[in-house]
Amino acid sequence: MNKYEIIRKIEKSAPVETAEAWDCVGFMVETKREDVYRIMVCLTVTDAVVAQARRQECDMIISHHPLFEVPISWSDIDIYSAHTNLDKAIGGTTDTIIDALYLDDYKLSIEHEFLRMIDFRKDVSIEEFVEMFRGISPNVRYVNNKGVQSVKKVAFCAGSGSEFIADAKGLGADALVTGDLKFHTALDAEIVVVDIGHYESEIIIRPVLKNLIGEGIEVIYAEEKSPFVY
Repeated sequence: MNKYEIIRKIEKSAPVETAEAWDCVGFMVETKREDVYRIMVCLTVTDAVVAQARRQECDMIISHHPLFEVPISWSDIDIYSAHTNLDKAIGGTTDTIIDALYLDDYKLSIEHEFLRMIDFRKDVSIEEFVEMFRGISPNVRYVNNKGVQSVKKVAFCAGSGSEFIADAKGLGADALVTGDLKFHTALDAEIVVVDIGHYESEIIIRPVLKNLIGEGIEVIYAEEKSPFVY
């Protein structure tokens, strides 16, 4: 299949022009090869992932996280990344967290570029709310500086979204679900913040990328894991 045809499918759902100005999206490495037969999909391109792709004779790697430096040794394989454009996309990284919870009693709204807001039909206790994320991340942690007993309106942002705590609060959220929460940010948080981990919040995007690639080509998931050991 022509690699540019595949990229057009991805960019139809996650247009590159919606990416943040600082973000590096699109082709990280673009070879002269046009037809590809096997693609490796990953969260982050590393030496180990490139080695896997070569062992499994992949012609291309599609990742979520972009590269800001590309080793010359990787120049023989096409590498494409969809980052903040995929974060903002309908059905993108943040939406996959909500989908993974298999909720059936809530209302979804989009009131912010990066945040997804859901309203539960009824109040959910903090204990029940945090427990919802055990299936996504075994290392869930949260802060509750105000001693909130229950939540109803919740904001979601995959990856490193703790910078949006104030935005979530301004939108009326009782809680924000994200990853990469830092100590002082947690200390100052005025709403409940659930940190499910950066890796855990985004690794579930890989099936979405596979679906966007479509049929007619073999897609292999890279073997990846969080760098953190608990």
